[in-house]
Amino acid sequence: MEFGTSVVVAAPVGLVWSVYADVERWPSWTASVTSVELLTPGPLALGSRARVKQPRLPTTVWRVVELDQGRSWTWEARGPGVLTTATHRVDPAEGGSLVTLGLVQAGWLGGLVGRFTAGLTDRYLALEAEGLKARAESR
Repeated sequence: MEFGTSVVVAAPVGLVWSVYADVERWPSWTASVTSVELLTPGPLALGSRARVKQPRLPTTVWRVVELDQGRSWTWEARGPGVLTTATHRVDPAEGGSLVTLGLVQAGWLGGLVGRFTAGLTDRYLALEAEGLKARAESR
């Protein structure tokens, strides 16, 4: 199953990226995340791993599998029968930046998990997008 949302942020791409890529600070601006612990030292990079806790979801370890520094990253989390892939993209837009979030749940249980958690997934993507917008625009 696929999910996604986007939001225009009245801030330059570089500033939005700096807020977004600082994943350990996500809990300070989005209610969709309780804690993020980088398991790989240093800034977000290809192969970086992070343990993410979210309300009503199991704690999950994500691994960065694609990175376009300053523009986008994709990370994956694996569970029994499910591969979840999340993309985070920041592009220039009139008036600032366009942030695009996407999430795909695949694997033999991916569709079932996706349908079961669809409402929560949509809500968390919206919280993340709006929280990022508010934090970046307040800087």
